[in-house]
Amino acid sequence: MAAHWVIAAGTLMLLAATLVSFLHVPHGFVRSFAFPRLQILVLALLLAGATLVLIREPHWFWPLLAAQAGTILVQAVSIAQFTPLRPRQSQGWKGDPDGPNTVSVLSANVKMSNRDYGRAIEATRRLDPDIAVFMETDAAWVEALRQLENSHPHVVAHPLDNAYGLVLFSRLPLSETSVQDLVMEEVPSIITAVTLQDGRRFRLYVVHPEPPVPYEDSLGRDGELLKVADLVDRDPLPAIVCGDLNDVAWSNTTRMFQRLSRLLDPRIGRGFYNTFDARFVFLRWPLDHLFHDARFQLVAMKRVPNIGSDHFPMFFKLALTDVAPEANPPPEDDEADRAESREIQKQADELDREAIGVDWEK
Repeated sequence: MAAHWVIAAGTLMLLAATLVSFLHVPHGFVRSFAFPRLQILVLALLLAGATLVLIREPHWFWPLLAAQAGTILVQAVSIAQFTPLRPRQSQGWKGDPDGPNTVSVLSANVKMSNRDYGRAIEATRRLDPDIAVFMETDAAWVEALRQLENSHPHVVAHPLDNAYGLVLFSRLPLSETSVQDLVMEEVPSIITAVTLQDGRRFRLYVVHPEPPVPYEDSLGRDGELLKVADLVDRDPLPAIVCGDLNDVAWSNTTRMFQRLSRLLDPRIGRGFYNTFDARFVFLRWPLDHLFHDARFQLVAMKRVPNIGSDHFPMFFKLALTDVAPEANPPPEDDEADRAESREIQKQADELDREAIGVDWEK
């Protein structure tokens, strides 16, 4: 009988976590339940197996199995788009992979307290991206990475000692560059125009908003992502948004970000590409993202081996085309999306608190 209660308690917790994750409440306690969908799915499968083996009484068996099946179905449907079972959202590039219309991007959250600078530098040199973006960079990190200027002379450095510093190295020319605190003070984003070898330009947005935590609102993160979506929507240049978004690819916020910005996710139809936490195999989900305009096509994408951080870096290569090709775009936004976005941004602008996690790396 003890097994019955253990299985029942586990089933109810997983079902509750599944249902809570769909609430449109901008608080870390709610938002965090959207992260472990794959883990909840695996645990629900294990509980279903235990129910089939250990439970015989119908009044226990059928309710438990129904709750487990519902949890499994909901979680599976929520993440299925990140498997080859679904059509690819970003189209693959069939032209010259090294043509003058291509751009490669390395995005790496280095973890500020990680002082193994050499691994980050070695990975950058090995991959030789056109643009390398590093997050959680303080002054020591920026100084150590300065040797990359030999190959990437265009630099935007904004070091901070609160784990929100950014530095960007580019071999391609940059213009109209700004570093902005879009929502929270000392939580910057880099916005710049990049000129490709063929002379065409695109807008690059590098973002690293707050993480959601169970004891605080998620308005800083949610508001920043939705502000970026608005900027992209109003920008005539094709856009790339990349960085550690501190959000999973299947969350309500990220899906709304896509609907509002119309940007594509190259992982849809290809895989999860889990980047956090690099230290624990079972506790991993995709936090490091790149979203792109439909005028880009995907040349390559891969997760990079660990550089000593709690995040795996990500490498992307894209080709800018003349027109948006046939694709599987996100659904159109509607007035409900726009109203929710306005309300979240309004609340985010009214926040009066320090950014989350400013003392975690000290």
